[in-house]
Amino acid sequence: MTKRETAEKVLADSDGIARTADFLSAGLNKTDICAFYDEGFLERIRHGYYRLADNDDILEERLLLALIPEGIVCMESALYYYGYSDRFPRAWALAVPRTVSRAKLKTEAFDFKVYYIPKENYEIGKTTADFNGVCLSVYDRDRTICDCFKYRTRLNKEYFEKALRAYGADGKKNLDNLADYAQKMGIFNRVKIFIDRLGEMTAEEL
Repeated sequence: MTKRETAEKVLADSDGIARTADFLSAGLNKTDICAFYDEGFLERIRHGYYRLADNDDILEERLLLALIPEGIVCMESALYYYGYSDRFPRAWALAVPRTVSRAKLKTEAFDFKVYYIPKENYEIGKTTADFNGVCLSVYDRDRTICDCFKYRTRLNKEYFEKALRAYGADGKKNLDNLADYAQKMGIFNRVKIFIDRLGEMTAEEL
């Protein structure tokens, strides 16, 4: 097997994205990797991560999982996923811990914007879901609505209100979770007004 064939096998075994360490484990060395990059055989998508230069078929979801494993789908992206918005986000909205290295977020492989989350709030409402066949971390419905209140100034009024209406009409919502999350995130007073309003609304109004 040639060195190129070895590199291709490493990439195939890694779903199209491989780390320097993966190539080294397969018997290649850093000189080989640099040569592949200089020749245009490999494309560097972030420091230490590569794909074949002519491979544009890798899903953004797969890139997200490989490059920013700490990222949790949130805000606009989560609203779209749950059907609380019909506006397809132009960039992924990702929650990451405030302690994450900024260098780790340097990639042009896909468009994304970051919400830096305090350690004590980062895991609240975290779950997983299928995004085009890729299992990604995402905040659940109730945490997503809490985030809408937390980052209210980043959403226009129509977008915000539409999300709240959609959540109110969602049979999968959990108001106990919503109240619990809001308490932990320090936004309970704002969210309680919304919860009380839901209790007063009829099914037709929702």
